[in-house]
Amino acid sequence: MKDALLVLSGGLDSTTMLYEYQHRIALAISFHYGSNHNERELSFAQLHCERLGIAHKIIRLPFFKELFHSSLLEGADAIPEGDYKEDNMRSTVVPFRNGIMLSIAAGVAENEKLPYIMLANHGGDHTIYPDCRADFVDAMNKAVHFGTWNGVQLLTPYTHLSKAEIAQHGKELGLDYSETWSCYKGAEHHCGVCGTCRERIEALAQAGIEDNTIYKQ
Repeated sequence: MKDALLVLSGGLDSTTMLYEYQHRIALAISFHYGSNHNERELSFAQLHCERLGIAHKIIRLPFFKELFHSSLLEGADAIPEGDYKEDNMRSTVVPFRNGIMLSIAAGVAENEKLPYIMLANHGGDHTIYPDCRADFVDAMNKAVHFGTWNGVQLLTPYTHLSKAEIAQHGKELGLDYSETWSCYKGAEHHCGVCGTCRERIEALAQAGIEDNTIYKQ
């Protein structure tokens, strides 16, 4: 039964969720909020939705750049290189990003009469991004549920999985991860040295997946 809306970025995690739960997903929504890599991600989000015959909407949020400071919104040169760890990646936090996006997603789900929203937050994000943690998801789920006429609920099956474990799901599904985007710099090819590139490389290696991604370095 198609009963869910998926928040789809076009990255490794949400693309895996799109394929794994395609039997439930009636609609995928993506957000263009002015990040360095939005165009790269969204092209893949559109590609996969078209391939699976799943309706896809892109919602533009131009006010993010006007209101929030984050290296994710301030150009490739602002993105830190090195490991995917809190002290290195702190500058990439966009204040309450997932809270804002989930609030919009809740309205869309209610409007479309869909009882569930799916989000591909995962364990590797917890120390860096407050709005990816289990406590946040639990609190947001209550707010969304009590704030919608049809009692919308969040489904976050990857909350306690590592990125490598998610990639393992994709391996079993036969996904080609070169058709996803991770790099926060947003150039023509993945840089290979920023935190998200390094996390991607490590996760695919741990999952035993041949990495066909083109890296600049």
